[in-house]
Amino acid sequence: MNYRRIFGNVWQSALVLILTLAPALAAAQNSIESIRVWPSPDKTRIVFDLKKAPDYSYFTLYGSDPLRLVIDFSNTSLKTSLDELGEDSLLVDLIRTSTPKNNNDTRIVIELAAKSEPQIFPLPANESYPDRLVVDLPGKSAERSGPAKSIAELKDRKVTIAIDAGHGGDDPGSIGPSGTYEKTVVLKIARALASMINDDPGMQAYLIRSGDYYVDLNLRPQKAWQAKADFFVSIHADAFRTPQPRGASVWVLSKRRADSEVGRWLEGTERKSELLGGAETIIRDTGHEPFLAQTLLDMSMDSSIAGAYSASRYIIDEMSRITKMHKSKPQAASFAVLKSPDKPSLLVETGFISNPHEERLLNSNGHQQKLARAIYNGIRQYFVNNPLDNTYLANHGTIEYTVKSGDALSLIAERYGTTVAAIKRENNLKSSVLQVGQKLTIPSR
Repeated sequence: MNYRRIFGNVWQSALVLILTLAPALAAAQNSIESIRVWPSPDKTRIVFDLKKAPDYSYFTLYGSDPLRLVIDFSNTSLKTSLDELGEDSLLVDLIRTSTPKNNNDTRIVIELAAKSEPQIFPLPANESYPDRLVVDLPGKSAERSGPAKSIAELKDRKVTIAIDAGHGGDDPGSIGPSGTYEKTVVLKIARALASMINDDPGMQAYLIRSGDYYVDLNLRPQKAWQAKADFFVSIHADAFRTPQPRGASVWVLSKRRADSEVGRWLEGTERKSELLGGAETIIRDTGHEPFLAQTLLDMSMDSSIAGAYSASRYIIDEMSRITKMHKSKPQAASFAVLKSPDKPSLLVETGFISNPHEERLLNSNGHQQKLARAIYNGIRQYFVNNPLDNTYLANHGTIEYTVKSGDALSLIAERYGTTVAAIKRENNLKSSVLQVGQKLTIPSR
């Protein structure tokens, strides 16, 4: 028996099998596991979750109908459905596949309603997500929802409050023991706060994010500046590695961070994207006098921090009536969203989402409403006691309230942090009986 010939034939067969399977093995190098679409008022973000870091290229077809962005993933298979993707975006009409350059690739075609200059970049895996390819498509993608107002809808002579709901989109924030996302809770509180502020004749709210999408940290104070906001409040929920800590707290910018920001702003006029608040105007107007610019920025930042400290005390006082406080005094930290030199800016931690009891509270609509009311009362009290010139609150320290079904004087008094006697005195009421539609003037405390 010729064993050499037999074994030779076996090796030849094995080699043929390996060569035959090589394309299939190459095709399995990477895969698209899921696709997520996050429309926001000014852009749509599309996130491709992959098994490994992506090898990709892309091009646009804007000279034909429909307008298309084409992305080629090399040696990548598609393991997720494209059904119903992009349906909530005003910018994205359809996400589909097309014939790739070779059988091992995947070609994704994004059909657009309008031209958009895509920003495409990979992100490495982290504890929450695998390797990703992020596609940002600038352009109107969603209507501002809920109680949100656009910048064009904001009116003069009202105090404008910019409300920043933390995290959003593919950044869930902290996650509670039962799976509650911080981004979801804080958006509900922010919307409730915006609704209360917009019901106040002397105030108006601007939501930095009005839906479930992410806004870059440096863009949040910039959006507040674009809205000409007089005050900035960022809403968050705290977390710790153990479940015991609980309670709310209020934070303002640390002086060390403030000094650092002043130095960065003064580095050069080419960093326009970081010249937030009134900093750009100050530097431009005093560009030939750098020491004057630094002095003015220092004074402006000090004034903003002092205003934030003052407002935070009112908010802490209101919140302590309805929830446990983790810190009974304002805390200072280097939060990126608190760096505007032209307005008081603070961050409210509404409770520890990592604490099972507080997670249940934060999920409760009733508790969300109470937290929003406490923040609203604190902000309003600050502007009544520190009125801005030529605004409604500078001339009226009161609120006009329309009685609704189920209202009682005691409930209205509790809601606005005043007393039944004060409301009756302000409105010359002889009785506590109210009529639906009745107008009441709510005095400041």
